[in-house]
Amino acid sequence: MSFVEIKNVTKSFNDVDVLKNVSMTINEGSVLGILGKSGSGKSVLINMLRGMKDYEPDEGQIIYNIAICPRCLRVEPQSMTDEICTCGGCFEARKEDFWNCDRAVFAAIRRRISIMLQRTFALYEDDTVIDNVLKAIKGHDEEEGMYMAIDLLEMAQMTHRITHIARDLSGGEKQRVVLARQMGKEPMVFLADEPTGTLDPQTAELLHQALLEGVKNQGTTMVITSHWPEVMRKLSDYVIWLEKEEIIHEGDPETVVQKFMDNVPLPQKREATVTDDPIIKMENVKKHYYSIERGVVKAVDGVSFTVNEGEIFGIVGLSGAGKTTLSRVLYGLTEPSNGIIDMKLGDDWIDMTKSGPLFRGRIKPYLGILHQEYSLYPHRNVLGNLTEAISLELPAEFAKMKAIYVLRAVGFDEKYAESLLNKYSDELSGGERHRVALAQVLIKEPNIVILDEPTGTMDPITRVQVTDSIRKAREELNQTFLIISHDMDFVLDVCDRAALMRGGKILKTELPRTIVEDLTPKEKDKMLTKE
Repeated sequence: MSFVEIKNVTKSFNDVDVLKNVSMTINEGSVLGILGKSGSGKSVLINMLRGMKDYEPDEGQIIYNIAICPRCLRVEPQSMTDEICTCGGCFEARKEDFWNCDRAVFAAIRRRISIMLQRTFALYEDDTVIDNVLKAIKGHDEEEGMYMAIDLLEMAQMTHRITHIARDLSGGEKQRVVLARQMGKEPMVFLADEPTGTLDPQTAELLHQALLEGVKNQGTTMVITSHWPEVMRKLSDYVIWLEKEEIIHEGDPETVVQKFMDNVPLPQKREATVTDDPIIKMENVKKHYYSIERGVVKAVDGVSFTVNEGEIFGIVGLSGAGKTTLSRVLYGLTEPSNGIIDMKLGDDWIDMTKSGPLFRGRIKPYLGILHQEYSLYPHRNVLGNLTEAISLELPAEFAKMKAIYVLRAVGFDEKYAESLLNKYSDELSGGERHRVALAQVLIKEPNIVILDEPTGTMDPITRVQVTDSIRKAREELNQTFLIISHDMDFVLDVCDRAALMRGGKILKTELPRTIVEDLTPKEKDKMLTKE
């Protein structure tokens, strides 16, 4: 049964086409997968289906075939036609032009659509996990709502954190709570924009399973975007590939995914230029803090490792292992509870556990960090974000040249990079914002670069471009990289060594292939095919 009809939809921002004459049909209870490179229009289409502000089509229609109760305006899928509503009314079949229908009907349809946006951890930070989910549940009595919330958290594999405060959760844990919240709204349409982009493989598998059990197997219509081929294969019934504002391929998941992956280049082979000279030393570093709900939390618990000058060093581990806390401690944003952290500047070793201009302040200008929850300055364009906003004072023409150079380094071609300079962050796709944030770190040419989940929202083609850029930066600028990532292909392609982190501890440091096989043994065969 046809549920959503997308008819000849065109959308542009500042006279730049984002979607051009896109048409498709989404059947009730089916899952549509959308593939495409960053900036191909995936997120725009998702936001358009949700009725988000500023995403009204310039041309074309989005038609929802629904059943609506004329008494209370409750909206359901069309299969509910002639059923009795809880208010006593009878559902009637309607064909509604979403963006041009009565405002009350528009709002009623929007209320029945849930959305998970990429890299968004929108929770009530001071509330517990269970309270966050309960606030999303409507139309049930208190006891029924509580049982429903517990079931949803069990489905999302989050019952072990049920009484924890949201702000104490890791990024992956927050994302699973967001999923439980959105499922708690009992939507008729579930929209998921890169729902596993920032998760390690095992946590992503948990979320995939939750989407299967809580959404797909319940017969809920779903639209999902992802650059992970296994997501498309496992969850989708039908896949479209967006490229240059248009659908260039569509059909069964296996066929379309294979065509997409055939276009992914291999990273360039480059010789490592690692020295035997240490540049980072961490010895028995700890970060313990006290939470009323959790007691003593050992986020980082006796970590020791050394990174050599010019090395690309990876830290991998499951969500909640302590990786992000470790990066913040290393950069000096979070004070360690104990331990030694030394970084080399010239011939001097700097004690990073001490603040002030003679210690941490002395080396900070030579450090760069990309946070997992990054942000751009919304009131500055891309050029401003890459220069004045980060106190990079350069002559106008040189600033433009350098900005274009670093944008090319993170995967944009020269013509498109130049067109980006005058755009603002809200005019960029999620993947484009991510790459601009990475460019913001690289443009200052720091000696040591810390990247927390640098490829979370990147499609495979862009990921290869970023891999090549990091290797090139290491060779040409003698930069040292510490990379925190759940992206196992990326770790294999870019890192010289990797450390496995679990429960706040470093369990071992080995070649990336050994670490990856230990972390995800079921992917061993896949990893062994990579050369």
